[in-house]
Amino acid sequence: MALGARLEIRQGQGLVITPQLQQAIKLLQLSNLELEAFVEGELERNPLLQREDGEPEGENSPAEPSEAAPETADDAAARAEMDASPDEASPGERATGDAEGAADAGGAIDWSRAGKGGGLDIDAEGLESALTRDKTLAEHLHDQLAVAGLTGVEAAIAAVLIDAVDEGGYLRADLGEIAERLGCELARVEGVLGVIQGFEPTGVAARDVPECLMLQLKERNRFDPAMAALLDNLQLLARRDMAALKRACGVDDEDLREMVAELKALTPRPGAAFGAEPVQPTVPDVYVREGLGGLWHVELNSDTLPRLLVDQRYHARVAAAARSDQEKTFVTDCMAQANWLVKSLDQRARTILKVSSEIVRQQDAFLAYGVEHLRPLNLKTVAEAIAMHESTVSRVTSNKYIATPRGLFEMKFFFTSAIQSTEGGEAHSAESVRHRIRQLVDAEARETDVHSDDRIVEILKEAGVDIARRTVAKYREAMRIPSSVERRRMLKDAV
Repeated sequence: MALGARLEIRQGQGLVITPQLQQAIKLLQLSNLELEAFVEGELERNPLLQREDGEPEGENSPAEPSEAAPETADDAAARAEMDASPDEASPGERATGDAEGAADAGGAIDWSRAGKGGGLDIDAEGLESALTRDKTLAEHLHDQLAVAGLTGVEAAIAAVLIDAVDEGGYLRADLGEIAERLGCELARVEGVLGVIQGFEPTGVAARDVPECLMLQLKERNRFDPAMAALLDNLQLLARRDMAALKRACGVDDEDLREMVAELKALTPRPGAAFGAEPVQPTVPDVYVREGLGGLWHVELNSDTLPRLLVDQRYHARVAAAARSDQEKTFVTDCMAQANWLVKSLDQRARTILKVSSEIVRQQDAFLAYGVEHLRPLNLKTVAEAIAMHESTVSRVTSNKYIATPRGLFEMKFFFTSAIQSTEGGEAHSAESVRHRIRQLVDAEARETDVHSDDRIVEILKEAGVDIARRTVAKYREAMRIPSSVERRRMLKDAV
């Protein structure tokens, strides 16, 4: 059989992510600050774009800007690609969506924070800054929170507390105020704070200098009554009143010198070793307000939405003056990019409002009653409810914030894990299961009442909760509950 070359023409269908669609996808996951910087760059590059509240440029008379050109069939088809189903998406798009969905489900990795803006294309400058920038204290604490075993309500409280830690490592928030805002008990907030104070660096999340030093001394096993008295009288040390310090601590000169030397070896600002970012206030993208009859009103923050218009009159003037093919191509490209950007910004705003409205609908119990009533929620549930792809919902919820009567929260805050029911009914939230475990342990009054982890699993399964033993152990350790052996020993000693 002879081999030969031949030319064939085949017809097929395929979904291609165009540069314009890539831009629209990138806009979805930008925060309001990143979006403002992006729009400023487009205004500098494209002479046909201008702000809606700005004055158009002209030589004689001001040009009247008009809205973008009507949407063509190609534009509608490209925009529809953003909400494509998993089966219709291209391999590259499916890979991106799967990665983001896995990150949201596991809570360990959030690819939406990759690079400067989390876009599909990462420039050299953004990559270099991401690799060379020092990790901030907040990022370091959130990394430890991801592996601390906290879930449900405790994880939500911990995220709020970490956000209240300043660059020096001190907690700058009142625990009572946080408990009231989140609608939970003060004891629970204090318990979560104890977990965070066990993170590195030692002394972090302290409320004042004596507490910060106390945490570091306890780690070194050097916190005793004399050292506690010294921490209570730091004002005497500042005045160098050593005689009064000796009387307060009940030690001699040599012991006092050693105690002061130990204090000097400690770090009064545990967060100083981490990188710092310029302080920028968090501006919500969405406002949620309570209306009549218990209804919740969701509206976009107009201050974070860039208003751009395409100057049609200026385009007509420069298009008529264009002579060479290069000039005509430049004007045509500028017009196409301007129209697409205006449409993409409008589509971005509509998508954010659509996703946030569904989140509020799903988590209305939290808004009404507090953090105890957070419902199990994932990306798939929201995506199916609003007929969008999970990857689109993931991008929309990245770096976006909702202002509610209970405080300012990132959209991802409202996505919580669920534990399945043994009877196939409605799933249980992780927090409700943790609460049941706490109730079982609190009810132990005698040695014979102590429940092992296996026994707790049996009790929960009888109540319709399908849970594994290792999950019970993880929840118990996260709540700082000792093992059954230790609890039995503690009850015996108490008797």
